[in-house]
Amino acid sequence: MSSIPWPFPSPVQALRERVSTRVERWARKRQGADRSVTQLKSRRIYILPTGVGLIFGLMTFAMLLGSMNYNNNLSFVLTFFLISLGFVSMHQCQRNLVGLEISFAGIEPVHAGQRADFKIAVTNHSRSYRHHIQLYAGKVASEVDDLAPGESRVLHLEIPTHRRGRITLQRFGVRTLFPFELFRAWAWLHMDLDGLVYPRPAEEAPQPPATETARGHRQHDARGEEDFAGLRRFHDGDSPRHVAWKAYARSGELLSKQFSGADTSSQWLDLDRIRDTDLETRLSILTRWIVDADRAQRDYGLRIPGHEFPPAHGGAHRHRCLAALALFGDAAESGNG
Repeated sequence: MSSIPWPFPSPVQALRERVSTRVERWARKRQGADRSVTQLKSRRIYILPTGVGLIFGLMTFAMLLGSMNYNNNLSFVLTFFLISLGFVSMHQCQRNLVGLEISFAGIEPVHAGQRADFKIAVTNHSRSYRHHIQLYAGKVASEVDDLAPGESRVLHLEIPTHRRGRITLQRFGVRTLFPFELFRAWAWLHMDLDGLVYPRPAEEAPQPPATETARGHRQHDARGEEDFAGLRRFHDGDSPRHVAWKAYARSGELLSKQFSGADTSSQWLDLDRIRDTDLETRLSILTRWIVDADRAQRDYGLRIPGHEFPPAHGGAHRHRCLAALALFGDAAESGNG
């Protein structure tokens, strides 16, 4: 007989979430918002013993009691050596984060359902190595990495996305367990980072509207080639077959061949012409049409209330159209800060 899941959170989980929320507010109020480039100071680094560290402390305390009871000099030596090791470990763990420079290195737009890759650069300006550095945000954590003196590494926080709009990473942390995992040192950063999430492309979409054909207009790279009309600067999205390689060999400048008198076709993608009552479904269908047209290198235009993008092609045009769909109605979601 299968058990029915309890619909309410356990008291322990509810208490943990409540304490975590209050601690987040306290830390935000104490530290304030951080710049896009922030250097960690010792006053903002927190440290607590790990589970291994607590066991180590209890074991050392038990050894101290035994040494005092039996008055054994060798036992005293070993006990105080372990105590010293614990203090050195605590100091080194905290110093492992002091002076690190944390900066935002960018994020690429993704579709809803994919992971938004927040890139965070960590730079070690000191003359000593920094070991076992890791970023985290909620349950998401980056890879663990070491930094040599003067070295900079880009660590990745891949935050899951669920809907279109802007995704915000209000808070993330940097932590270390070095050297013996007896202590955990960490620091919180409040940079209020954000990225763009495109709508999810529809898995099943109706056929897009028919293309409109005209002659003597701008020639698309993938269309026919009738009469050579001249050269122009190379743009992203131009076909490599149209590059004037001989001219490039002479001048070192990338130029594309232009042809006239050829047929060019384009299509308008209009939100109001999609027969569906759900807005998100209509946006998903538009996203599917844009993705498919971009892959086929077809010219397409987009019409949505408040925006109109003339027919074009290429990565920049694709981003403009998908960004307009992502922000239609000012949708937004929060990351795991």
